Amino acid sequence: MSFRSELETLAGALRFFTRLPLPGALGHSGFALQKSIRYFPLAGAVVGALGAAVFAFCMLFWPKTLAVLAAIAAIVYFTGAIHEDGWGDMVDGFGGGWDKQRILDIMKDSRVGSFGVVAVTLMLLIRFIALVEIDTVLVPIALIAGHAFSRFCATLILATMDYVRDQGKAKPFDNRLGAFGFFCAGFAALVPLGGLPPAQALAAVIGALLATGWLARLFKTRIGGYTGDCLGATQQLAEIAFYGGLLCRFS
Repeated sequence: MSFRSELETLAGALRFFTRLPLPGALGHSGFALQKSIRYFPLAGAVVGALGAAVFAFCMLFWPKTLAVLAAIAAIVYFTGAIHEDGWGDMVDGFGGGWDKQRILDIMKDSRVGSFGVVAVTLMLLIRFIALVEIDTVLVPIALIAGHAFSRFCATLILATMDYVRDQGKAKPFDNRLGAFGFFCAGFAALVPLGGLPPAQALAAVIGALLATGWLARLFKTRIGGYTGDCLGATQQLAEIAFYGGLLCRFS
């Protein structure tokens, strides 16, 4: 293990989850991609930081509603809507499938069904409303923390369950996280929480973990494991559950 190899591994996570133009000098290998799950939360923090920067810039001359909308649009662009696509496919599959094979077939279909359209629309709407309701000064750190922790939740699914396809977008990942990998993922997921009020941060974490636990049980019961779409769906639901926790009132 070296700094160079870890940088290449981080670059693998960023290349998979974002459209960022990374320099070729960082390296590009299948092995780096395979080991990159420990940097999923850090990649999420980068995505959240990009959205936070767009939000802060737009707040200079736009009202909060437009700034939030711009941040969401920027994040969808930077990620290529990979997680939204997974959420829509997962809801299509689990909503329209009656057995494991049918669920997997529907999720693999490139066409989007009515379940998926409604699910993605609601997800974007809930995310928009939640971010608008969060205190303006907390929105940037909420974006960073929400994206980092929600990808940690997806990492937990990947590290604790079996991949159920022979081939697929998530097939290259090594799900053996190990102590060092768990530390890296957990550290990147937890550090941004320090910028949030403790009680709300705790509620946000609990909300995201509860959402992840519910999805994990659904995946295990219906298909016996996860697919790449399941990971994207986990990130999406955990993110809005995180924001929901931040909006809890304790007074």
